[in-house]
Amino acid sequence: MQSHKTQFLELALELGALRFGEFELKSGRISPYFFNAGQLSTGRAAARLGRCYAAALADAGLRFDMLFGPAYKGISLVALTAAALAEHHGLDCPYAYNRKEAKDHGEGGASVGAAISGRVIIVDDVITAGTAVTEAVQIIEAGGGVVGGVLVAVDRQEVATGSSRSAVRELADRLGVPVLSIVSLEDLVAHMQAHPAFAKHLPAMRAYRERYGAK
Repeated sequence: MQSHKTQFLELALELGALRFGEFELKSGRISPYFFNAGQLSTGRAAARLGRCYAAALADAGLRFDMLFGPAYKGISLVALTAAALAEHHGLDCPYAYNRKEAKDHGEGGASVGAAISGRVIIVDDVITAGTAVTEAVQIIEAGGGVVGGVLVAVDRQEVATGSSRSAVRELADRLGVPVLSIVSLEDLVAHMQAHPAFAKHLPAMRAYRERYGAK
């Protein structure tokens, strides 16, 4: 497993951003694990999180010109990713993010930051219904840019409600671009298998993956 995957999982588990138990999702499913990026809310965590996003993007080898973060969580994530790309990968990449409501005074507009242009990578925390990403695509295209990919923290690798494919795969096919993640459910299970402290949670994880996992 790449080092950025291990670093992300260790950080998320240490700070309780990844937890095990019984959690009801928006879909109504009862999941044995839950990811909450809001728990990664210290300076150290933010710096490490940015490095993990940047490493995942650099490893993917995609061609891109700028980054875009959907409000609200995507705002901090896109800034952290851009900073880490500059500091650790020698890439000074412009970034922008959207407002929840377009501003009709001052500089105005629906986005803040660099002018949208070229191939744009959308940076967010997770994908559920894909609403935030869809809004971001509209803003990027209206600004004259082209979506080149989407990068999220965790791919749950489970089928979307009413579908036989994962939410990530459906979004990738709909947009026609890669949808990347720092880690996937497969990575999480592999990490748990390598650490005895998590062994008691593995049966529930495997059962959930068998029931809802994308084939």
